Amino acid sequence: LPDAGAADRFLSGLLVLVAIVALLGIAQVAICPGPGGTAAALGPLGRKCHRARGFYSIYMTLAGVLSLVLLATAPALLSTAGARPGGWRISAWLVTGAGFALTYVRGAWIGFVAGVGALLAVVNRGRIVVAAGVLILVTVVLLAPGVRHRAESIVDPNDPTARERVLMWRSGLAMARDHPLLGVGPAGVKREYPRYASPEALQQRRGHLHDTPLQILVERGVVGLGAWLAIFAVFFIRAGAILRRLPPDAQRERAIVTGSIAALVGFLVGGLTEYNFGDSEVVMITYVVMAVPFVVGRKASER
Repeated sequence: LPDAGAADRFLSGLLVLVAIVALLGIAQVAICPGPGGTAAALGPLGRKCHRARGFYSIYMTLAGVLSLVLLATAPALLSTAGARPGGWRISAWLVTGAGFALTYVRGAWIGFVAGVGALLAVVNRGRIVVAAGVLILVTVVLLAPGVRHRAESIVDPNDPTARERVLMWRSGLAMARDHPLLGVGPAGVKREYPRYASPEALQQRRGHLHDTPLQILVERGVVGLGAWLAIFAVFFIRAGAILRRLPPDAQRERAIVTGSIAALVGFLVGGLTEYNFGDSEVVMITYVVMAVPFVVGRKASER
C-alpha cells in the first residue's frame, strides 16, 4: 500500500467483503429451524446454522474477523477528511455489526467493548458520536431475545460454559507450574491435558485452553509468552508514536491508526476467553490490521 489513501480504500474494501459474509451469517440464523437444525436452502452453508458463521467452519472465527474489521473501520465513519462517509459504508458497518451479534460469541463481544473503550481513549474528536453509535447498535441487537439471553449469561456464575472454562484454566495453570520455562512444547496441550484435567470437567481431552496467553505460556513457557507479548508491546508503542506525530487535521490518517489500535485491543481482550491466536483466518486479518499504521507512519516520516 503506497499511502494512507490506499490503506483507507483497502480497509473500506475489507469492510464490504466481511459485510457480505456477515449478511450470509444473518441469513443462516434467520432461516435456521433451531439448534442442531440445518438451513436447507443454503446447502452446505446451512449446517450449524443456529449461530452465524458465514463461510467459516465455526462461529468463533467469524466473530474474531468481524470484531477486528468493525473496530478498524469505526473511526473512518467519523472522519471529515474529504467527503463524508457514504451511506454504503455506514450500512456495511451496521450489517457487519448485526452479523457479529448473531455469532453469540461472548468473548469477542467483550473484546469489542474493550476496543471501543480504547477508541474513546485515543480519538480527539467524535467521542460522543462513537459512544452514541455503539449504544444504538447494542440496543438494537439486544432486542433479539437470543442475543439478550446470551449477553445476560456473561455475568451468570452458574453458566455451564463459564464453569468449564474455569476448570480448563486451572488445569492449564497446573501444567504451566510444572513446565514454567519452555512449556510442554507446540501442540503439547492435546497430549498432556488428560493428565491435568479436573474430574469435574465435562471434557477430559482438550486441544487448546480457550485463553491465548495461557495457551502460549503452557506450550512455550515464560520465554515464549514474553516474546509474544513483546510483539504487541512494540506495536502499541510504535503505533502510538505515529499517532502523536500526526497533526490534528490529518483525520484520515488518524482514523487508520486509531482503528488499528482499537482492533488490536479487541483482539487481545477477546483472546482471554478464546485461543484466537491459533485461528489462522483471524490472525491473518490481525496482521493486516497491524500493518496499516506503518503505511501512514512511512508517509508521515517523509514530510
